[in-house]
Amino acid sequence: MAIGYLTRAVHFSASHHYYRPEWSEEENRRRFGPAASPEGHGHNYRCEVTLCGPIDEHAGVVMDLPEFDRLLADEIVDRFHNRNINSAVPEFGPGRDLPTTENLAAYILERVRARLPSGVRVYRVRVQEDRDLWSDVYESDQPV
Repeated sequence: MAIGYLTRAVHFSASHHYYRPEWSEEENRRRFGPAASPEGHGHNYRCEVTLCGPIDEHAGVVMDLPEFDRLLADEIVDRFHNRNINSAVPEFGPGRDLPTTENLAAYILERVRARLPSGVRVYRVRVQEDRDLWSDVYESDQPV
């Protein structure tokens, strides 16, 4: 049975900021620069999710596209679009994970993984913050 890789990209606009409450204002500014400002700043994100799994012999797909699209809308677009990530998503709230592209990709990977049909896995999640900056996170047992 052939294994296929299916990638879908979605887009969302969101704001965020980086701040560690256990650090001084000076340390936060030194480490994060303008991104430490409590007002935050925004990006037009692109997020790619790549699944892998056996290609269904009848439908010819790794996963039904309408189901994949609903999952991505629920877990990514509806959760982040037009929101401040630090306040909209508890895992990125004060004193929690910083909403870096790496952490966003890892968070999305976990959310998507929990909703996949049997036999289908997340291969990679890419979160792109702008034209020149993105992070890729791979399923933990996949080679990098």
